Amino acid sequence: MPRPSATFAVWSSAWLAGSAAPDDVLDALVPWADAHDVVAADEPSAAATDLPLPGAPVSSLTFLFAALRRAPRGPARLVLTAPGDVRGLPGPGPFGTAVITAGEGVLFAEAGVGVVPSTVADGVLRWTVFAVPGPVAPAEYVPIGEAEAELRSQVRQSTSLLTELGVARHRPGVREEIAAALRARPASHWPGGMPGRALRVLQQADEVEAILAAALVDEPGGALSASAATARREALRPLDTAVRIARRAAVAEAVRTYAPA
Repeated sequence: MPRPSATFAVWSSAWLAGSAAPDDVLDALVPWADAHDVVAADEPSAAATDLPLPGAPVSSLTFLFAALRRAPRGPARLVLTAPGDVRGLPGPGPFGTAVITAGEGVLFAEAGVGVVPSTVADGVLRWTVFAVPGPVAPAEYVPIGEAEAELRSQVRQSTSLLTELGVARHRPGVREEIAAALRARPASHWPGGMPGRALRVLQQADEVEAILAAALVDEPGGALSASAATARREALRPLDTAVRIARRAAVAEAVRTYAPA
């Protein structure tokens, strides 16, 4: 799935830079859930952001954006994790633990704030806000051109991988499954001025992720042995890594576009 954190990172950056209206930011997040609520993770986070603790009446994205506006300004960092890949995390702490559980989050290092989304009910996405004390190490920089080239390489290899793994043979409709998955994903809307290359890379990441999802599904009536399932996951791991790197690079490119001059 495309990540709501990517949408949040780009649109919040555009809004903070004065390149997007508040209503446009809220509209861009609608495809992810009918309702969005906001809570602070704990007492230090509530004190730092003036947002409610869990158990108190929830707040809204409007108040979260206001907290970001009051904080020191700096670039948003999209954090995407997977087992064995925790690049972008600021180090041990509640925010890192939450990101690892969710697989995603947004870090505003200069503001000392981290945000992690999670689905708490049907149609409800909760954004939990963490105080992230500094100093925070700089994000790993991957040029978007390098990320795009690696993603294209993995796209070329994906067809042969599917064939080698027997996915297409056992499930002749797998390509239709991939197309249906892409049609069903939440629509992504981006602010004006979004770099074309970043848009292209994000779209390619969606496509590769749909291929991954199809490749990891067992054929109807079949069951892989544990060793075969492990071999398949290992074979597809480079695709998974390329998707995360590409998304991070594309979002970083977009965020730089909205950075103050």
